[in-house]
Amino acid sequence: MSDFVSLTSSDITPGRALVVLPLGSWEQHGPHLPLDTDTIIISEVVNRGVSESQIPHRLVMVAPVLPITASDEHAGFPGGLSTGTRALVDAVVSICRSAAPWAAGVLIANGHGGNFDALKDIASALDYEKITHSIWTLPHYTGADMHAGKTETSVMLHIAPHTVRTDRIPHVDAQEIDVAALREHGVQSVSTSGVLGEPSSATAEHGREVFSLYTESFISRLRMCASQWLNVGQ
Repeated sequence: MSDFVSLTSSDITPGRALVVLPLGSWEQHGPHLPLDTDTIIISEVVNRGVSESQIPHRLVMVAPVLPITASDEHAGFPGGLSTGTRALVDAVVSICRSAAPWAAGVLIANGHGGNFDALKDIASALDYEKITHSIWTLPHYTGADMHAGKTETSVMLHIAPHTVRTDRIPHVDAQEIDVAALREHGVQSVSTSGVLGEPSSATAEHGREVFSLYTESFISRLRMCASQWLNVGQ
């Protein structure tokens, strides 16, 4: 749980609070990473980013991360839990609606690629209701892979090495992913291991670099929101 949610109602000045709503997931990440990998990563990025943003903590409220989101594409692997897209849209829009009377805006910080369809509908609904918001997601970089591969395994080796089953890291050859088949039939249709990438090439050093990229990107968006919504200098 975030260090920044231990507030009382009287700590919050109406109209002077920026809410950060992190979205994680609970789904398979191959045989070597925990089910809550996305939740661990986005929570660490948000907490580190808020701490290093130089924005006064009294102006930022980090909401509890949503640990189960839209993960239907991982059906067929044990352990997965999913809200589905429609339920996630309804939940996030309702949360933002409940914040609107007292918050300056809601920054949705997304840590799961399977939420993209939901995020489009969330943005549309919030725009229609004129609820101030911004949607940020973990940035892509050249050489990144899709799921439970070098990228995520490296980040986890950096921020939560005790959770990585290094003895179970599979040796998966680089492959061209049929994205259309993935979207229509799920991860299991294109990867029996549940891995989309090359986790055997992961290193903690690469994870440090990627985590720094993620954190700097989040801080940039957070500062932009604070500047626009709270008139706090970047």
